[in-house]
Amino acid sequence: MTAPLVIIPARLASTRLPGKPLADIAGKPMIVHVLHAAQAAQIGRVVVAAADQEICDVVKNAGGEAVLTDPNLASGSDRVWQAAHHLDPTEKHDVLINLQGDLPTFPPDYLHTLMQTMEDTSFDIGTLVAPVTTDAEKHAASVVKVACHFYGNAPTTPALYFSRSVIPWGEGLTWHHVGIYGWRRDALRKFVSLPESGLEQREKLEQLRALEAGLRIGCAHIKTAPFGVDTPEDLERARQAVGRASL
Repeated sequence: MTAPLVIIPARLASTRLPGKPLADIAGKPMIVHVLHAAQAAQIGRVVVAAADQEICDVVKNAGGEAVLTDPNLASGSDRVWQAAHHLDPTEKHDVLINLQGDLPTFPPDYLHTLMQTMEDTSFDIGTLVAPVTTDAEKHAASVVKVACHFYGNAPTTPALYFSRSVIPWGEGLTWHHVGIYGWRRDALRKFVSLPESGLEQREKLEQLRALEAGLRIGCAHIKTAPFGVDTPEDLERARQAVGRASL
């Protein structure tokens, strides 16, 4: 398996927090924090797939690589696919990592954990899960839960379903899905060619399209879920967290 191509999709037209990739956090735009985390992992080439020239300019000024993509693409997955087609037309990279651009406190080591799932050739897609630690997190519709079970010391396990509801029923850990993906190129090619599935439309979760299409998603577990920035309150929390880390 060759080194993965790490692609960070980003766009300014966020519904809840317009312009968030360029929001200042401790003196740097949020997208640059994510870029630097991905570069620190030293796992492969890192590129920002931007819907806007302004994002490209900021990334390049920070010493990173960026590619401009169609601003009308429906999702980050579509943006990653278009960027990969442009950046790697000879398909040298057989694994494409989709790292969300709104995770300013993302630990670089988590990319190596994600790659554990890609070592299992039975998985078409890899992702990360973390234990849910509070009732508020467990019952929040914004926190996506995964039905999966790790046997013994197994580093990875299949995802059986994703939901905004609490799953599975009964005693035991509830797993919080962290929306970062490792895609085998052919799996992403298939995924972006498919229409939205019924369960995807119902739960508002695109990974269900992959499951309904018969793609296998493997999970690797991490200690804590990095929080995403979706609202002004999240942005303030990120500023405080990054400020504490720099002390």
